[in-house]
Amino acid sequence: MFLSDLGLVLEGGGMRGVYTAGVLECFLENDIEFPYVVGVSAGACNAASFLSKQKGRNKQVNIGFIRDPKYISWRNYWRDRELFGMDYIFDEIPNKIVPFDYNAFFQNEAEFVIGATDCMTGDAVYLHKHDYAENLLSAIRASSSLPFVAKEIHFKNKILLDGGISDPIPIKKAQNDGYTRNVVVLTRNKGYLKKPSRFNFLVKKKYPHYTGLMKAMMERYEKYNQTIALLEEEETKGNTIIIRPNEPLKVSRVERNPKKLESLYLQGYDDAQEKIESIKAFSKKEIVSAY
Repeated sequence: MFLSDLGLVLEGGGMRGVYTAGVLECFLENDIEFPYVVGVSAGACNAASFLSKQKGRNKQVNIGFIRDPKYISWRNYWRDRELFGMDYIFDEIPNKIVPFDYNAFFQNEAEFVIGATDCMTGDAVYLHKHDYAENLLSAIRASSSLPFVAKEIHFKNKILLDGGISDPIPIKKAQNDGYTRNVVVLTRNKGYLKKPSRFNFLVKKKYPHYTGLMKAMMERYEKYNQTIALLEEEETKGNTIIIRPNEPLKVSRVERNPKKLESLYLQGYDDAQEKIESIKAFSKKEIVSAY
């Protein structure tokens, strides 16, 4: 079912994004398609396989390799200053081990917007298909490069890091692009709000030459909490359907326990399944009112 009037907005969250992978798998199995998808970090990673319509791929990549030290390990960090093996994840796996279907992805007419953060200004950078036509995985890698545990990515004459820093839940971007009604997938439970970071001194020490990035990281909690307030207001107005965990997650951003991840994946799948009919009705409601 092609939901021509709805956008899909995906939060990041590192390995908590396995929840999103479960949600998107449910959408694939129910033939739910969106004309517009915007995501950051893990949300953008999972969206790519969703848009290439490769059932099971997100689970295979996110859980199937979790015990592989080349995927995530302190060995990676001490050797390359990257906790996640970024070359392994964004080159070897999609191009050799679990092939990503580039043709299917680019044949999909849906607009896919990838959010990243400009290290110099601290502003959000939104990459559309025409921006990454020849280097999709580099764009997703930039969006997924977490500060402190991944290197900055040079892309389109900008220096980029994790999109979740500057715009953790890009609902306003979807609205500005014309999608006033959206399905939003979060990786935190209802009631969760961020607190000011206790490690701002480390930000200043690690990134003294990126004043914009420092400011964005220090203000991130405010932006996140403001966005949650906006989302809940939009939900009350009937403009948004939110899918999110019911309870606080027992999975960390760098979780390596496959059983915990499998459980989270199934939780996302089940939560989405409960919302399928509501989402279909949500779309039909707008279509009917347009006549």
